[in-house]
Amino acid sequence: MKIAFSKYHGTGNDFIIVDNRNGAFNLTKEQINFICDRHLGIGADGLMLLGTSTSHDFEMKYYNADGGEGTMCGNGGRCITAFARQVGIKAKEVRFLAIDGEHKGQVLDHNNNDFVVKVSLRNIFIINKYPGYFVIDTGSPHYIEFHDDPDQIDIYNQGKKIRWDERFQPEGLNVNFVRQEGNKLLVRTFERGVEDITLSCGTGVTAAAVAADLRSENQNSEYFIHTFGGDLKVSFKKNGEQYHNVWLEGPVKHVFDGNIEIS
Repeated sequence: MKIAFSKYHGTGNDFIIVDNRNGAFNLTKEQINFICDRHLGIGADGLMLLGTSTSHDFEMKYYNADGGEGTMCGNGGRCITAFARQVGIKAKEVRFLAIDGEHKGQVLDHNNNDFVVKVSLRNIFIINKYPGYFVIDTGSPHYIEFHDDPDQIDIYNQGKKIRWDERFQPEGLNVNFVRQEGNKLLVRTFERGVEDITLSCGTGVTAAAVAADLRSENQNSEYFIHTFGGDLKVSFKKNGEQYHNVWLEGPVKHVFDGNIEIS
């Protein structure tokens, strides 16, 4: 089977995206894992299928690099919004369905293969505070722990340990180590499904911004986040400890297009 694809990344969080509006592709877990393998396949943190929807501009189906269907991916939502424009879906604001419901996407700037894209995330109301950490669901579940210098932490081994901690099973969660200076954050993420450190995680930086807001005396409606892969902005409105009108914004890069033969 020959598959045409595009490779995109949002602040280093990279994805293979396939236009599946004709419904031709029903990939197995093993095939997706192979395609995302950085040594044997194309290589990516995840794969997305852009499908048709009777109620929205398109449907986003997201798979982790291990081949399993994933929860909402914020950077993936930004990348598939840019890809939608590439394949002719050019509304000023697109509405699309993901596993956790409706999202909106806007291309704010576009110059050749470079985009600035913002995507809406669902309202955030599942917030759990514990001594020393937060667990926040932003469409995907995230563990948030604040440190003076996250880069002094063994992010891979500590992240893996927490991701598989029996407290969070059977699903597990994503793990984020965060430094806060006012409304500026540095975030390092170990991502479930990728099972490794990722250069950026959109739902992770959103969870970090919410946690930072909850622990701050001077609260903000915008947070600016630095990741290994670049800079993102999270904005929201707040009602008590519920967050709505949540947006994730940052750069997207169309890296290349190609074809791959898989069996």
